[in-house]
Amino acid sequence: MTRLLEAYREKIAPQLAERFSFDNPHQIPRLKKIVLNMGVGKAVENKARIDAAVKDLTRIAGQKAVVTHSKVAVAGFKLRKDMPIGCMVTLRGARMYEFLDRLISVVLPRIRDFQGVKDKLDGHGNYSLGLTEQSLFPEIELDRVEYPQGMDITIVTTARNDDEGRALLEGFGMPFRRRQNQN
Repeated sequence: MTRLLEAYREKIAPQLAERFSFDNPHQIPRLKKIVLNMGVGKAVENKARIDAAVKDLTRIAGQKAVVTHSKVAVAGFKLRKDMPIGCMVTLRGARMYEFLDRLISVVLPRIRDFQGVKDKLDGHGNYSLGLTEQSLFPEIELDRVEYPQGMDITIVTTARNDDEGRALLEGFGMPFRRRQNQN
């Protein structure tokens, strides 16, 4: 069992149940999935960028990335319908917890001048953040990075509101930035 899953079951879930007065254990917020997405807009000019992004995202996630295609044509961007423009991976179960553990304990502290991540959730307890390049992950060898590429990470929870979602992520150790107006 992964370290974060064990911590959730033994420590975080009971704390959340007590804090929010949940009677039923199914009311306690938990992680549903983590979605990793790389939008590769420059793939319109260079098809090799998609292959490099898929390779990097597969290495980061530990499972095969899926190529995403455009849904509409946009002449201004030289984009036609069904052109490959990105890749994505959906993590669930043990891989999801392992990825979150690596994100919190290894990747985020590697960011230069890191002050914490923004504490803005989407209103339904889900959290998204963007990274500027994939080389922050230890699985990526800096010498072999052909194209620096950013990525989006979306953490989907079963929380009903932002307070529950934030409490869940704080329990996992997500380093939220402290607000300036707090004393």
